[in-house]
Amino acid sequence: MKTHLLLIKLLTLLVLSTSQHFDFFYLVQQWPGSQCDSKFSCCYPTKGKPKPDFGIHGLWPNWINGSYPSNCDSNSPFNSSEIIDLVSQMESHWPTLSCPSNDGQKFWGYEWNKHGTCSKSVLDQHDFFSTTLKLKTQINLLGALQDAGIHPNGSEYTMTSIRDAIKGARGYTPWIECNRDVSGNSQLYQIYLCVDSSGSRFIECPVTLAKKCSPSIKFPLF
Repeated sequence: MKTHLLLIKLLTLLVLSTSQHFDFFYLVQQWPGSQCDSKFSCCYPTKGKPKPDFGIHGLWPNWINGSYPSNCDSNSPFNSSEIIDLVSQMESHWPTLSCPSNDGQKFWGYEWNKHGTCSKSVLDQHDFFSTTLKLKTQINLLGALQDAGIHPNGSEYTMTSIRDAIKGARGYTPWIECNRDVSGNSQLYQIYLCVDSSGSRFIECPVTLAKKCSPSIKFPLF
């Protein structure tokens, strides 16, 4: 019986060790105007409407083969007490838009449990969130676009101009994801940039994702 239990523990540790190995991160940011102007709609956080800026969706470990680990350690669930010093930044840069309105804890918990636990070998819970916040501030997507004359005013811009504006200003090629507004128009929804497996620096993405955008897309108001 003891041998059997020891074997189970060893296998569990092996699975966790394997699942926590990954090749790079996706830093994913979403435009709130596109989340709200869709058939899914949105709700503002309990503290009110976020500022008009890209909000963090998550920092996602990935493998070069295109797949990714998830929910790697149920024994390390999200603990809000570990990020008390980050809450004000989280509310500003990582706001929830899910309904009904809430304070964001459920969203942050979901991101940690699904993605953060798979990067525990590199980033503990506090580091996972603080690192993501630093990366978001460092890249400043909205600033890069506005400097290139691309503004969230409901106008349409080419995919190429958006991609080139970010790469030209920040040095890294983004992957752009679109959704559809309530009228069916393609609009800028999420922007992916790649980060090395230590979470310390941006890199060129080693994987090319399938495009889901029209050649010309809307950048809606928020």
